Amino acid sequence: MNERHRGQDRVWPADSPPAPQVSEPRAPDSSRMQMPPGNPLLLSLTLQELLARDAVQVELIPEKKGLFLKHVEYEVSSQRFKSCVYRRYNDFVVFHEMLLQKFPYRMVPALPPKRMLGEGRGQASWGSRVGDQERCLFCRPLESSGYHHSIPDPVRPQAAGRRAGGLVRLLQPLAGSRAPPLALWLGELSVREALGPESEVAGARGPGSVWSPRVLRPADREFIEARRRALKRFINLVARHPPFSEDVVLKLFLSFSGPDVQNKLKESAQCVGDEFMNCKLAARAKDFLPADIQTQFAISRELIRNIYNSFHKLRDRAERMVSRAIDNAADLLIFGKELRQALKGLSVEFALLADKAAQQGKQEENDVVEKLNLFLDLLQSYKDLCERHEKGVLHKHQRALHKYSLMKRQMTSAAAQNREPECVEQLESRIVEQENMIQTMELRNYFSLYCLHQETQLVHVYLPLTSHILGAFVSSQIQGHKEQPFLQQPFLQVWQPCG
Repeated sequence: MNERHRGQDRVWPADSPPAPQVSEPRAPDSSRMQMPPGNPLLLSLTLQELLARDAVQVELIPEKKGLFLKHVEYEVSSQRFKSCVYRRYNDFVVFHEMLLQKFPYRMVPALPPKRMLGEGRGQASWGSRVGDQERCLFCRPLESSGYHHSIPDPVRPQAAGRRAGGLVRLLQPLAGSRAPPLALWLGELSVREALGPESEVAGARGPGSVWSPRVLRPADREFIEARRRALKRFINLVARHPPFSEDVVLKLFLSFSGPDVQNKLKESAQCVGDEFMNCKLAARAKDFLPADIQTQFAISRELIRNIYNSFHKLRDRAERMVSRAIDNAADLLIFGKELRQALKGLSVEFALLADKAAQQGKQEENDVVEKLNLFLDLLQSYKDLCERHEKGVLHKHQRALHKYSLMKRQMTSAAAQNREPECVEQLESRIVEQENMIQTMELRNYFSLYCLHQETQLVHVYLPLTSHILGAFVSSQIQGHKEQPFLQQPFLQVWQPCG
């Protein structure tokens, strides 16, 4: 029993899901794994029905927890379960492991990493997960950068910080009653000139710049915000997935408010087995598959790979457009600041222009970039599933067949050489055992293809989301261009008399 518990605590790689412990099988929940009417292979879902299953919010708790090693906590609220619980990043990790253990043949979205590694020009890239402490650029703990108690709200969009140079604190609101509170939209500006050439900016890499521990580096905060967004995408994809949404593990994660959710999740998955063992259709999955399932699988995999590559490029372009909108707002603020002494009225108008540019960038960040990221996370999970199928059950099945052929050769050789009966009986017993193993692996292989066929349909259910995303982008651009003439009218009224 102790050995089994130790096995449950292991972190299983994504490409080789564990064989579940089944020495003490439990009866599956009667509300799960029921046979749907009609052809069970086909999904009868629409995008609206899928999105209506649940809407989960993931928000940062302002204060960091922990007596010695500080960590970030998240407030996770589910509309479906009407619950609000607090989760750490490591809780998400255990939840992810349990999903892979129970549903190795389904699309399990990947988690964002726990830390990031530094690259040139102050950029950050996703890194690996190390330890239980939140870490950031160059593996330095967040506490050492002055980040102890609060996260400024709202956090500036991730893409806005990719320009060279440092990020500086937000300029003080420009004087005048019409000046908008730009802190609501910009958070911090990527304009080092705002503090002057001699300022020391955390994160700056130019001559004379230093890393200041007194100022929270925007890269740290951007990473935490990017990880929050990624965790929100992850949990929403899981909560809306048909098999996942009916599983007890999801309900525990979204509604259990006890002190140790990780052990609770592990206990719920012990001795239950995976989806293959609980599904009533698993033994007959081959009967529902089309004859050309392998050809369909290859075509679908290539198609989704091409879709992923195309939308990955679109996402990158959209991020750059958001970044330019935020930088444009910062430049307009600097422009207005220089005119503040001579033309105070115009400085306020520049602030209004900056506010509108920041609003448009924020809107496109939420309605376009973030939803593109959600769609890309889904496609990436499908690609990971295809790799698990080929490197997991399919590879094991082929290896078992090869081992079986070697045993048959040994049996033939033993019969020809008139070996002792005990040796022959032992070899026959091993062959029978191998045949049973091959039969089980063959059933698992067909069930894996059955699940792959359903997951392919699920990706197609999400495809209409792309039209909504592109529509939101076009609407944002049209609205922004419509507002420009009205915003620039005051400039004409000031300069026309001078002409």
